Amino acid sequence: MKKKKLVVALLCGGPGPERGISLNSARSVCDHLAGGDIEIVPFYFDHACKPYQVSRAQLYSNTPSDFDFKLSHSARPLSMSGLQRELKKVDLAFPLIHGAFGEDGQLISLLEKWGVKTIGPTSETCERAFNKISSRAVLAAEGFHTLPALHIKKGKKISPKVVSTFLANECHGKAVVKPVQGGSSIGVHVVNSAKDALAVIASIFKGRYFKEILIEPFCSGVEFTTVMLQNRFGQAVSLLPIEIEANYQKGEIFDYRRKYLASNQVTYHNSRFPSERIDTIRLQAEQIFSLFGFRDFLRIDGWILDTGEILFSDINPISGMEQNSFFFMGCSQVGMSHRDAVRFIVRSACKRHDVTWLESAEGSSLPKKKPVHILFGGSTAERQVSVMSGTNVWLKLRRSKKYEPIPFLLDKDHKVWCLPYLFTLRHTVEEIQELCRHQNAMERKLIELLRPVARQLALLPGEATQAISKTESISLEDFIHSSPAIFNTVHGGIGENGVIQGMCEGAGVVYNGCGPEASQLCMDKYETGRVITALKSKLVTSAPKILFAFDELGAIRPSEWAGLWNKLLKDLASKTVIVKPRGDGCSAGIVRLFKAEDLQKYCGFVLRYETIIPPNTLTGQSALVEMPSKRVEHLIFEPFIETDRVSVRDNQLIWKKVSDMVEVTVGVMGVKGKLRAMNPSITIASGDVLSLEEKFQGGTGVNITPPPAKFVSSSACKKIRRGIEIAGNALGIEGYARIDAFIDRHTGKVLVIEANTLPGLTGSTVFYHQGLAEPVPMYPTELLEKIMDFAFKARGGGVKAAPLKVVGGN
Repeated sequence: MKKKKLVVALLCGGPGPERGISLNSARSVCDHLAGGDIEIVPFYFDHACKPYQVSRAQLYSNTPSDFDFKLSHSARPLSMSGLQRELKKVDLAFPLIHGAFGEDGQLISLLEKWGVKTIGPTSETCERAFNKISSRAVLAAEGFHTLPALHIKKGKKISPKVVSTFLANECHGKAVVKPVQGGSSIGVHVVNSAKDALAVIASIFKGRYFKEILIEPFCSGVEFTTVMLQNRFGQAVSLLPIEIEANYQKGEIFDYRRKYLASNQVTYHNSRFPSERIDTIRLQAEQIFSLFGFRDFLRIDGWILDTGEILFSDINPISGMEQNSFFFMGCSQVGMSHRDAVRFIVRSACKRHDVTWLESAEGSSLPKKKPVHILFGGSTAERQVSVMSGTNVWLKLRRSKKYEPIPFLLDKDHKVWCLPYLFTLRHTVEEIQELCRHQNAMERKLIELLRPVARQLALLPGEATQAISKTESISLEDFIHSSPAIFNTVHGGIGENGVIQGMCEGAGVVYNGCGPEASQLCMDKYETGRVITALKSKLVTSAPKILFAFDELGAIRPSEWAGLWNKLLKDLASKTVIVKPRGDGCSAGIVRLFKAEDLQKYCGFVLRYETIIPPNTLTGQSALVEMPSKRVEHLIFEPFIETDRVSVRDNQLIWKKVSDMVEVTVGVMGVKGKLRAMNPSITIASGDVLSLEEKFQGGTGVNITPPPAKFVSSSACKKIRRGIEIAGNALGIEGYARIDAFIDRHTGKVLVIEANTLPGLTGSTVFYHQGLAEPVPMYPTELLEKIMDFAFKARGGGVKAAPLKVVGGN
């Protein structure tokens, strides 16, 4: 008899600014929970809390804006009574709405009223815990350390004197202003005066999201977060606290960018606190879990203050569950994979609600899978994006029935490490490299600290499948020679310029993507443009480019910058200019320049080998700009292309005509000479160029796939795809790649910006959207399998490599 599947509804979206993170969480849970014994049914709530039943494919949109305007015809709109009827059909509902409507208990209250069985906290628990004022009152009443706070409500008169007195008496001048009901560090600001505080409050209240604000002292100490699970006996068990090391000297906070975009500005540690301090944090966290009546799981943020006191600052009733989240990082300490962790909390909910779930052991009867070594990291400015891509490829291919992925880090010294599960979830090359190098000391302390945790969790066989294991480094050459097949995700540098591809060719090892020649050509933006221009095609061309060598920049006198700027404008026939490094991708160092002073300042950063340009340094530059990590040998200057203004607001696509040009990115797949372009995606930048966040940080960038027929006709789309195919074939691309371009939305003419032979494959990449928009949709795991299928087809006849002895694990 066929087993009945457990039906789980995933509820995501919502009205708050964290709706993009909610989509990330739902996508990640869906990736790891869906299977032969579980059926996932996704539901999405728009900005007005209107419910829709959506497809699994829509979960892979980077942001809600990617599909909000299509909901009426691409999803199934539901009334609240319709939602109730649909949820009555499921076994469990998993609310994953962060912030308003979700963590404040509103949605869960509805589910309880309808008799729907839920995973996670009750509405009463959410209501008490998520509001920072009420939760602080509960904690203070029970003797926990809390900070003084000034509570301000929207619409009520704010006394500057009261704010000034509070800052002087309680904050010693430095304070934090944040929403009472908010998370993900959205709307959180550091201020140094009452004037700054009042300006920030006015700015927050201008938006539609927050109606209450609190001011509290700026914490000085060490920040941490701790994840809790409820064991099968109903007891709260705190996992080991994760230390968050960041530089707060300039008043920075652990903000949205630092949380969700990997960078070396923040480092996480597992076991640096003294064991007695860890015991105290764990005990108090478990007490808070029980005090508020939490169920299944919880995450709490806190501080060890300079005074030595432990402060629990924020309770997160519905923890974020994106791929490298604290939740999964914490669970990996005890040997839980992503799949183990989400199934553990579902199992906990099933037991509490008396729901029968006949679990199946996946993989026991599958044929032997082909091992594939996933390589990521490196030393370029794109190394952290590479970590995001590589770990995402590894996690998604873990669900493959054809390939067995094993993760490997290429460190900054070009040594290669086979990674245990615990190490692979870290955010940066530096963090993972440090863990690998000091694994013996870390393992000894970790094993000792985990003994009481393991005892309390009382895990059953099969609930934690990833044992802590050791690893050792080998040279890149030895790694390649001994790999059965390689999925290379090392962006930039030797990973993308043909070096690793050439080494694989020499060793006869199967690898993904383009060969050495095409990789080297496409890495060079100047040569890419020259090849495209030489086609003399009526359909596809490239922007004019002016090249400057590093040594030329250093020879420019202060009095010569204005003349150089005017010459650039004249030669490029443009009012403003785009500057970019010749051989870097992923938006590193790409900036729009408005005047001679911008040009001089930018070149100064290049000449000083600076790795970042701080916000507001250049005209119109509101966000931090990541710069290449090594000397920039050449800069390319191009005309700035003015495009139509496209945005999504309140489920409406707003299209303001400016030039009939829009920026698109298009994935291509296929054998050399016979590439096939996928549906174009319109890429929407908040500034003048797409930022690193908008390309790779989940819940940030907007990619409209495919372009709406109302604005870009199907005939124009066909021409765009044909133009992209012509460009890709001319460049010798094979396997897969992504080509960025400007297009004329009426004629379909294509102006190529660059070709990425190793495009990002992070959880929110546009490549997945395009695969899902194909006539026969390709889900992410299938798309990644297809990439390796092309690799084996093109290179499977090479010399067999000797198998690598894997010391770590997957």
